[in-house]
Amino acid sequence: MPSRTTKTEAIVLRSIRFAEADCVLHLYTLEKGRVGAIAKGVRKTSSRFGGRLEPFSHVELLLHEGRGELQTVRGADLVRSHDRSRADGYRLAVGHIGLEAMLRLFVEQERNPSAFHALTRFLDLLDEVEAADIPTTRPQTGSPPAQPALDPLVLSFQLKLLWLSGYLPHLTSCAGCGEDRPLVGFSAQAGGGVCAECGQGAVALTPAGFEGIRGLLERPLAESRAALLTAEALRQCLRVIESSYEIHGGFRLRTLARA
Repeated sequence: MPSRTTKTEAIVLRSIRFAEADCVLHLYTLEKGRVGAIAKGVRKTSSRFGGRLEPFSHVELLLHEGRGELQTVRGADLVRSHDRSRADGYRLAVGHIGLEAMLRLFVEQERNPSAFHALTRFLDLLDEVEAADIPTTRPQTGSPPAQPALDPLVLSFQLKLLWLSGYLPHLTSCAGCGEDRPLVGFSAQAGGGVCAECGQGAVALTPAGFEGIRGLLERPLAESRAALLTAEALRQCLRVIESSYEIHGGFRLRTLARA
């Protein structure tokens, strides 16, 4: 009989208090994709898991699959705590947007190493953002605003997650008619950029907005801040992402509404 206990790397996406001392965890794992698990007694001061199972934590887990929907955490070793991101309000808000995007886009217990490694890379880079690069006041007109939802790193991450989910936007010719015409907007229903004739109801985009989306999609996550996009181009990227969530997934991110 095959073992029902699996060892896997995982990122804690969400932790919900349950009963007197337990927590229900939403995990994204390397071996199984999205997994729900229960960590029994984790909130007791004597718990051997300590603070290893907080959101953002990159851990190596022993998960036991029982009869219920939730697996049971039998062991947890910390790979990276990401305490630096949890301790800073701006990084925390940016990180929660990324974690919720994973929660809503990847709902199946299906292995996807590319998605897992994109998530770990996102969290590693969020830790590495220097204090000087974290906006504390609203900059001058034309510069990226001090809003977590418009941070180039989390915009790039969400675009890449949409790509990995099968929603790569078509940005070379009109996704509505297929003609090589100037693109003036983005239609999630059509699957990409659209011309003026096909643009009814589309998200309006400027050439800078299109260039920004292409740049954030094509650049590695580590180079997302090097794109030097204007505030308006970043807002247009966000509108494209939100439109894609609504059309393809039927949801809106709560963290984007708060950021």
